Order: sequence, then structure tokens, then C-alpha cells
Amino acid sequence: MSIWWSLHLRREAASVPLARRLLLGTMETAGVDPDVSYDLSLALSEACANAVEHGGNAASNGPSEAYRVTAYLDGETCRIEVADSGPGFPSGLRQELDPAPAGRCSHRPPARTVHSEAENGRGLCLIHELADHVHIGNKPGRGGAVVSFDKILKWREDTPLVTA
Repeated sequence: MSIWWSLHLRREAASVPLARRLLLGTMETAGVDPDVSYDLSLALSEACANAVEHGGNAASNGPSEAYRVTAYLDGETCRIEVADSGPGFPSGLRQELDPAPAGRCSHRPPARTVHSEAENGRGLCLIHELADHVHIGNKPGRGGAVVSFDKILKWREDTPLVTA
């Protein structure tokens, strides 16, 4: 089974739950295990929130006022990509983030130290903890950031769409 969809969303806070609900609905219909669905929807929410907050130029009313979410459920994997038209990531953050030892987020080099009670600054680490593979980078040419992540899917026993 293969399902994919793509959304072009305005950089507004209300777009984040819209993307999350669409992903959860797709996964529910496809028969994905609820725990896996929840992890991916939380990671998607973090990536969308970053695009809304950082993904544009406040002085511009052009393409930087939108971002794109694409989700692929293909076989045993779900891959999600969130791309914006903002300034992109600093060069030190463009990298692949593979699983870190002892469950720690291991940006190389660290983006910055985040205080344990801070409300911001943990999104990329949270995405890293929830997904099996994470890639962050900048779009070639036009600028903007891209966060993509994937996770191996588990299926409910009563899954209607999975072929044996």
C-alpha cells in the first residue's frame, strides 16, 4: 500500500493542528498503530511550528508566507517532509541526525544550550527522539529550510489496507 499527500499551508498557528489531524486521519484509516501515529503527529506538529515561527521573512508578503507538508506512507515506512521559504538553517545545523546514544539528541555541533524549563528550542531534538531517521537542511537555490523524518510503521491487527 502506498499513500501520499501534500499541503501548501499559510504560516499561521492554525495550520499546525490541521496538518496534524490530516496525518492522524490518514494513519487511522490505513490502520497504523496508534502509538506510532501519535509519535509521528507530534513530530509533525514540531516541524510545522518551526516553519510557522521561523519559516519566512516578516517584511515579505510573497512565497515566504507559506510552507509545505508532504507525507508518504509507503510499505512499512512513513516519511514526512516540512519545507518553508525562510532563511534556512545555519550551516552548522544542516546534517543528518542519526540515533544518538542513550536517547540523547546529538546535534553536531549543538545548536545552543537550552535551559531545562525553557518553552522553546527543543523541537528538532523532539523530532529526533520520535523518528527513526531525521534530516535537516536547506532547499537548494531558492532558500528555505527542509525537515524530513521517517519512522518504521507498525500496524493494528485489524488493519484493512495492508496486504498479507
